[in-house]
Amino acid sequence: MLWNLSERRWDDQLCAWQRVPTPALPEVRASSDEYGLTAPSLFGKQLPILAVAGDQQAALYGHSITRPGAAKCTYGTGAFLLSHAGQVAQPALTPDGLLLTAAADDGFAYEGGMFTAGSTIQWLRDELRLAPSSPEISELAASTDSSEGVMMIPALAGLGSPHWDPDARGALLGITRGTTRGHIARAAMESVAFRVREIVEAMESSGHPIGELRVDGGMTASDVLMQIQANALQRSIVRPTMQETTALGAAKLAMEVSGLNLEIDAEEQRFEPNAELEHEFERWSAARRAVQSIPGG
Repeated sequence: MLWNLSERRWDDQLCAWQRVPTPALPEVRASSDEYGLTAPSLFGKQLPILAVAGDQQAALYGHSITRPGAAKCTYGTGAFLLSHAGQVAQPALTPDGLLLTAAADDGFAYEGGMFTAGSTIQWLRDELRLAPSSPEISELAASTDSSEGVMMIPALAGLGSPHWDPDARGALLGITRGTTRGHIARAAMESVAFRVREIVEAMESSGHPIGELRVDGGMTASDVLMQIQANALQRSIVRPTMQETTALGAAKLAMEVSGLNLEIDAEEQRFEPNAELEHEFERWSAARRAVQSIPGG
């Protein structure tokens, strides 16, 4: 939190506030650069270190997103979305609820994170015991075409971007005598997709429409979640066969310095919208606002 993104230097004022002497801080280089060599004892010989990048920034590059118009979402315990913001940092134009961060290609990106994605499914599996495994939770969600009015607010650890409300609490609403495990599982999947939609809409308020969402992470193994996500966003969801996009991005950055070409499997699967969830999203949004109005703790 001492780096000035716009001026690409350590910020003197921030360093003074934190009592950090700027001469003690390291030199900052591009993500693709010659950083030195590994110790011979690690791999039997010295190997060059040619790339350094944060995991989400590397994943953005691994998805080949180097200009505005697309975004990527990594679905893990939480979910993290990054969209490219161009080559010039404009902090004043960063949409409310999002963070401006450096991109690995020497440009910039907007970042939004939600605290509970895969952990929502884990909660259904481990605490509610809806099914013994996460794939079986996905099968439950696929067993019904609708959540039949059941809604879940996945604020199991507060709400992240774009709300940043640590006091928000989760809720399961709309239950009737006819509610089944499948309805609850589908409502959980929809809640993750709706939270992603909130972040995508915040990103698009920057003036850069997002044409497609590229995805990676453990939750993307669920075809039903990917289809729900496509329907919630009303745009294409692209799931590459190569899911280790963070490692792929780091490798691609290193290859740039070495001058080598990286041959990868470019096969991917696309999920196109086949239904609308606008009414469901509006009801869910109203429920989310109502839940936020209840004091937590």
